[in-house]
Amino acid sequence: MSSSNFEKKIFSRKEIAQQCKNWQKNESRICFTNGCFDVLHVGHVKYLSEAKALGDLLVIGLNSDSSIKKLNKGPNRPINAENDRAYLLAALEFVDCIIIFNEETPETLINEITPNILVKGGDYDPNEAEKSHPKYIVGRDVVLKNGGVVKTIDFVDGFSTTETLNKM
Repeated sequence: MSSSNFEKKIFSRKEIAQQCKNWQKNESRICFTNGCFDVLHVGHVKYLSEAKALGDLLVIGLNSDSSIKKLNKGPNRPINAENDRAYLLAALEFVDCIIIFNEETPETLINEITPNILVKGGDYDPNEAEKSHPKYIVGRDVVLKNGGVVKTIDFVDGFSTTETLNKM
């Protein structure tokens, strides 16, 4: 796959809602997940591969640089710029689409694309309905209301961006 094919996986905010509607019209099940994916590691790759297996298309909401700063991930975060992170994710064969978002959460984005499957890591609870609870999955209500499902995928032990940065 040439680099231009990678770049075709990175959608603008304007393009994404229509693209997802087109995919769903063709009866493709869209699986959505989100994150910073600042220092890509084996845990991310396994997580994203498992997420893709839950649907036909994997759409990733990628926190922008400004979004990561708002989340207080650390004084020097992000390590990698949003366009670089998007490009690395696009290089993964099982990733179909990346959309960079500026908000602290992907709630608006999830409302815009209404995925069939919403996935987060094992530190969240797909059954938690209280929005203020730390284990609540943002967008859960929208996905369930539209007949979708919410799932979690266990972390791979020994792999985290924080652990990787601590080793450095």
